[in-house]
Amino acid sequence: MPLPPDLTHAPWLHAAALQQVLKVLEQEGEARVAGGAVRNGLLHEAVDDIDIATTLRPERVSALCKASGLGVHPTGLDHGTITVVAGKGDERRAFEVTTLRVDEETYGRHAKVAFTDDWTVDAGRRDFTINALYCDRHGVLFDPLGGLKDLQARRVRFVGDARQRITEDYLRILRFFRFHARYGHGRPDAEGLGASVALKGGLKQLSAERIRVELLKLFVTRRAAATLEVMQGSGLLKVLWPETGDMAQFERMARLDARFGLDPDPLLRLAALWLLRPGDGARLFERFRLSGDELQRLKAVEAAGPMSPALRDRERRALVYRMGLEAFRDAVRLEWAGRRGRFGDGQWRDFLVFTDDWPIPRLPVKGEDLVKRGIKPGPEVGRLLLALEDWWIASDFTPDRAALLERLERLKP
Repeated sequence: MPLPPDLTHAPWLHAAALQQVLKVLEQEGEARVAGGAVRNGLLHEAVDDIDIATTLRPERVSALCKASGLGVHPTGLDHGTITVVAGKGDERRAFEVTTLRVDEETYGRHAKVAFTDDWTVDAGRRDFTINALYCDRHGVLFDPLGGLKDLQARRVRFVGDARQRITEDYLRILRFFRFHARYGHGRPDAEGLGASVALKGGLKQLSAERIRVELLKLFVTRRAAATLEVMQGSGLLKVLWPETGDMAQFERMARLDARFGLDPDPLLRLAALWLLRPGDGARLFERFRLSGDELQRLKAVEAAGPMSPALRDRERRALVYRMGLEAFRDAVRLEWAGRRGRFGDGQWRDFLVFTDDWPIPRLPVKGEDLVKRGIKPGPEVGRLLLALEDWWIASDFTPDRAALLERLERLKP
């Protein structure tokens, strides 16, 4: 399907807050929406963050916006960026406004920049041609590097020399594959792939946090499985994680998610690829600086044991109660992706969602109830509560408070 030649009819472009900021800046200079918003708008995809590029220096951006009653926050002055807030109520939006610039020196996440009024020079410092697209407030495109043609071809191509772009920041290797997995088609661009493979050792210089963010974004993209196959085949994944990933399990999870309308979960996909033996959860936590909550999810999956649609409903309810709903769903989705056995996908899906109409109940009695009935506070209260809970679960959660208290009388020493 051909892409539109402009964004004249894009609703997001004509929102009052954005138009107000662009008009204010145009009082003394040029201003255009830049990068991802333009790219996604052309693809008819959701446009969230909207960045603006301008020929005006930061001090003039600030002065003009303040004089027009807009909110101004100097969030990135070293790089020529000011956050401007416009609109009222639900229409209130924040926009990053950045002066056109050229990188004089680059070192990882940081760069020493100089300001310019040349749009082509500004485009030349961006990572990929599909991110070097601009449009004015009327929707007219400015495409100095052929980004529209690459976007139409679903080709992710580095701006200028791929090796130079990568050595400026080795994270661009992972961004190259992530953008290809989301926007690309077929094999990755040959020059970009060759440069990424040749310079893959540079990934070791990156922080675990930066790698984690890019990987988890990549894992949930449209063509994640095919892209990871390329990365694994070229040795790139080995730089990030020494073990060979289970690509079949990852691909199957992605396919099942798409088929059954399940929300892609980056942590589950990480587990499908690399959580293959006891202790991997802790190792993945250390390697990629996962959060404490993410570590607990991985540990819960490791401890879950085999899951099976053969379980009866009362057995399923007991399992969900003891594991918790999130851990149960995680374990089922991972087991489903890993092996089908004699069960079909429909049975696995029913197993996954059977709790939708079953809210997890709470044990109807508490420790204070036992104390009121003569049990001395301490270990004995805990022991009896566990005994009551075990009986309640074994009875499929049907005993009410009165039945549990009656049971307590039989259990008292």
